[in-house]
Amino acid sequence: MVAITYIEHDGSEHCVDVEEEMSLMEGASLNMVPGIEGMCGGICSCATCHCFIDLEDQQRLANISEGEDAMLDGLADRRPESRLSCQIPVTDALAGLRIRLPMSQD
Repeated sequence: MVAITYIEHDGSEHCVDVEEEMSLMEGASLNMVPGIEGMCGGICSCATCHCFIDLEDQQRLANISEGEDAMLDGLADRRPESRLSCQIPVTDALAGLRIRLPMSQD
């Protein structure tokens, strides 16, 4: 299990243990973290699992795919640190990762 902290837009923090190889979206859903819906079930087609990951932490992640980048382009609140949590598998390298959630998914 890998400890991941999800931070709602109001600052509420949820530190949960997520199984390796699960996506960040699945970890949030299984632990009932508010702010990540994942309506498409993780196939990168809805962007309801949008999150912000600090730029310095993005080096721990796989590079963004063309499909994820295109899906993020449709969001009004996209930032340089935007990612889709369904596209990020949890590994030991992500231990202690802090993920911020947008107000739009409240």
